[in-house]
Amino acid sequence: MSPEERLKKLGIELPEAPAPFGSYIPVVRTGNLVFLSGILPVKQGKLTKLGRVGENISLDEAREEARTATINALSVLKANVGGLDKVKRCIKITGYVASAPDFTEQPKVLNAASDLLYEIFGEAGKHVRAAVGVNVLPLNSPVEIEFIFEVI
Repeated sequence: MSPEERLKKLGIELPEAPAPFGSYIPVVRTGNLVFLSGILPVKQGKLTKLGRVGENISLDEAREEARTATINALSVLKANVGGLDKVKRCIKITGYVASAPDFTEQPKVLNAASDLLYEIFGEAGKHVRAAVGVNVLPLNSPVEIEFIFEVI
């Protein structure tokens, strides 16, 4: 089954690729590697939640934010490489979680992104990862994720 078919089976429709919020480009391709800038959980140009996990955002809400950021990343990737069938594998994700001082479950937040990539790409969705807790993220986003993919 292709990644596009898996998305459809999961009931996920990729949105329009979100525009950058600053003076940067969303994607750089060098050879067969595609690097995505930090992707935020936005829908229709707006953050879906504001704040810090463990303070005013629950673990479950943060996991949904990580899924939303991943879906946005896939829309950026597809728009820039011509289709998700060109993905050979996900190499790495680095997730930043705006965290309350005592929140230590950043890996659980990022599991939502990792699990979704596995559901869509199978073994090619398995990747190395870092889950980093930070005090604050741009625009008061609870989550930001960077991605590296290998494409054909």
